[in-house]
Amino acid sequence: MSNTILVTGGAGFIGSAVVRHLINDTGHTVVNLDKLTYAGNLESLTSVSSSERYSFEQVDICDADEVKRVLNSYQPDIIMHLAAESHVDRSIDGPGEFIQTNVVGTYTLLEQARAYWNTLQSDKKDGFKFHHISTDEVYGDLPHPDEVEPGTALPLFTETTPYAPSSPYSASKASSDQLVRSWLRTYKLPTLVTNCSNNYGPYHFPEKLIPLVILNALAGKPLPVYGKGNQIRDWLYVEDHARALVLVALEGKIGETYNIGGHNEKQNIEVVHTICSILDDVKPKESKYAEQITYVQDRPGHDMRYAIDASKIERELGWTPKETFESGIRKTVEWYLNNEGWWKAVLDGSYQGERLGSVS
Repeated sequence: MSNTILVTGGAGFIGSAVVRHLINDTGHTVVNLDKLTYAGNLESLTSVSSSERYSFEQVDICDADEVKRVLNSYQPDIIMHLAAESHVDRSIDGPGEFIQTNVVGTYTLLEQARAYWNTLQSDKKDGFKFHHISTDEVYGDLPHPDEVEPGTALPLFTETTPYAPSSPYSASKASSDQLVRSWLRTYKLPTLVTNCSNNYGPYHFPEKLIPLVILNALAGKPLPVYGKGNQIRDWLYVEDHARALVLVALEGKIGETYNIGGHNEKQNIEVVHTICSILDDVKPKESKYAEQITYVQDRPGHDMRYAIDASKIERELGWTPKETFESGIRKTVEWYLNNEGWWKAVLDGSYQGERLGSVS
């Protein structure tokens, strides 16, 4: 059965991957609702924008009247809520925007979704879902291998791990997660939540670690690494994540939370060295790219380790990632090399290569 799916933030990095997957690999109709901030770009959707099953609405999720108009006009069966401010460094410099978009925006969307849902006939109302997409950063951080006895089993984030956010960004996402759950309990709005590990892949705005390192390396600029670079993240290829999100939206159980991870724990410095090694192979120059690595002062409140236990989504919905980190990172580097036109258009003067992107 074909659904109409409203994707908020569909011009962003993860959102555009979801939209491309829905149009290219399913028969569902997609409405992309995006404010088009600096990190949202319709160039990421040129391959699907001509589809009869795709529509775009430039709308801020904080604008209740416009959200109401879109819901009443398109009558979606599912809302996939990805619209968010997501850059940790930016949240430290200016948290207000994160509170507005991630907390107030989610509240506004929930209220308009509830009002819309209450107007639906029973069959359509019974099938409606509000899927909220979040981050593993809401859980805080985990013990680092350097902090425990050798051979000690290290814990992973599960769906029942208590929340302990460390940054304004993660606190704003934790707030939005809890709003979504409370709208289910209080108003019976049928909601689901997913929390994912660090995404990477094509169409990633060049302020985050992996695209920033790739483009700085190619430009001959320093490759800044926070602290010792020993922070550990679980890396998830964005197209694997998109598959998981659509699966949860279609088949997930109302009221449940699903953690989505890539099974790829890597120290940040390992990630940087891997990118340098791939570039040495596919685009060699006189010196090694690793010679551009520089260590900079760590950022405030930097979490040391994230790692996801994704056994629930595998057990209940049958999802596992297709990409290893080694295969996914090579695909990512080669994509940036082959799509210079995209990232130059996206940068459009807003990218400052000397600033370290979020490595959270």
